[in-house]
Amino acid sequence: MILDTPQQIEGYRLATLKVGLKSEIRGLRVTRGRTCYAVLKSMGYKGSREKVLEQVTADLEALKENMQ
Repeated sequence: MILDTPQQIEGYRLATLKVGLKSEIRGLRVTRGRTCYAVLKSMGYKGSREKVLEQVTADLEALKENMQ
C-alpha cells in the first residue's frame, strides 16, 4: 500500500507516534531527540501521557473512518 495523500501521511505519523508514546508510558526512555510525548504536545494535544494517548487513539479512529 502506498501512502501518498496528506491525510494518509498524517495518519501514519500519528500511528507511529502512538506506538512510541505507548513505549514511553511503559518506561522505555529515548536517549536523544524529542520524545513522542513532546512531539504530540507541540502538535496541540494537551494533558498527561495517558490523556494524550486517548486523544491520539480517538483521532486515528476518526481518520480511519474518513478514509473509508
